[in-house]
Amino acid sequence: MAIPTEIKDAAMQGKAQARNVRLTPMKARRVVELIRGKRATDALAVLQFAPQSASEPVRKCLASAIANARFLADKTNEAFDERELVVSTAYVDEGPTMKRFQPRAQGRAYRINKRTCHITLVVSQPEKKGSAR
Repeated sequence: MAIPTEIKDAAMQGKAQARNVRLTPMKARRVVELIRGKRATDALAVLQFAPQSASEPVRKCLASAIANARFLADKTNEAFDERELVVSTAYVDEGPTMKRFQPRAQGRAYRINKRTCHITLVVSQPEKKGSAR
C-alpha cells in the first residue's frame, strides 16, 4: 500500500504558529525576513542576539517548529539531524486589532489601534540531490 506524499513528507518538516502575538505585523515581518531560508540553528543564533523586540516571539516559534520536527521524526522512526533543518517557510499575517480610545481636548476621543499578528514558521530538511536518480 502506497503512503500518500503528505504523510511521507510530514516527518521531514515541522510547523509552528504563534497566534495573537501582541506585536505589529510590520515589526514582526522585519525580523522574519532575517531568518527566511537560513539553517534553523543559525536562525536561532541570529534571533537570540537581534536587537528587535520582535525577535523573542519569533525565536520561541522557531524553537517550537524544530521540536515539532523532532517529534514527528521520532514518531515515524526516521533519522533526524537538527543541523540539517532549514527555515523553508516563514510569514507573518495580521491578527485581530484591539481598539482603544484616549480622551482628548474638548470631549473628543483619539483612537488607538493595538495590533496583533500570527507568526507561521515551517522548518524542513532539504531534499537530497543524489536520491532522485
